[in-house]
Amino acid sequence: MSRRPGFGNQTPIALLLAGPALAGLFLFYLIPFLTALLLAFTNLRLGSPLPVTFVGLTQFRRIFTDPDFLHAVANTLTFAAAVVPLQTLLALGLALLVNRGLRGTVIFRTLFFMPVVFPMSLVAVVWILIYAPGPGGMMNAGIDLLTGGWWTARDFLRDPLLALPSIMLLSIWQGTGFQMVILLAGLQGIPESLYEAAALDGAGAWQCFRHVTLPQLRRPIAFVMFVTTILAFRLFDQVQIMTRGGPDNATTTVMYETVQAVFARQQVSRASAMTVVFFVLVLGVTWIQRRLSHRGQEAS
Repeated sequence: MSRRPGFGNQTPIALLLAGPALAGLFLFYLIPFLTALLLAFTNLRLGSPLPVTFVGLTQFRRIFTDPDFLHAVANTLTFAAAVVPLQTLLALGLALLVNRGLRGTVIFRTLFFMPVVFPMSLVAVVWILIYAPGPGGMMNAGIDLLTGGWWTARDFLRDPLLALPSIMLLSIWQGTGFQMVILLAGLQGIPESLYEAAALDGAGAWQCFRHVTLPQLRRPIAFVMFVTTILAFRLFDQVQIMTRGGPDNATTTVMYETVQAVFARQQVSRASAMTVVFFVLVLGVTWIQRRLSHRGQEAS
């Protein structure tokens, strides 16, 4: 095959353009991870005397026999299993609503996306006020109004059964706007001719959604679920600000336990082992998502 005139070997130019991104990836991701992987096999502590001793798989055996860490893993998986599908479904519903072209669409789109712009620290403080205990708390008062006075005021963030769901609700509210914008862009990219052809075949609204909209949105939905899964596994800010892992470890996560191991207990090697486990956990979940997405595309 002959080369196009005016185009030579573009590999050096491509490497030059990709150089800054590759350097950042190498310096800020690959090197820190490899360092954590090496430290996970040692007994390093902050302030401990040198030299550091190689202890093999000791740190991994310790964390997998630690009930607090296992509970944190369970909380992280529970959080992701609840937030990812609920947030995706809510974002899809809002995207479909905004895409209808009703009056005030721009205002609603701005309102739905606005929580994404706010920093999580600010959002968490606001929701602490919303979850204030007692009848005067906004959430308690609202539920009491909706239930006609049947609701008994609860302390959401100090109740072991309600603390994690309360953080889930905050996270869904704060992140849905981002997923909505991605799905809205996907909806606006669907050719109108597909809907016209479906209408000519006698398809109703549900048939159009099932056989036209969803297949065309498969890639945007997969991307949204992938990003949401990673963010869900990185849950830390809300826990640190709102509950500090309590009550009774009801809201501890892998990220929270890792940070506590470093800054509270100065166990660098233990935190490194948790980081490696966290990486493998996220990699496994995203690989499963990718396999399921490919199977869905092959089935369609």
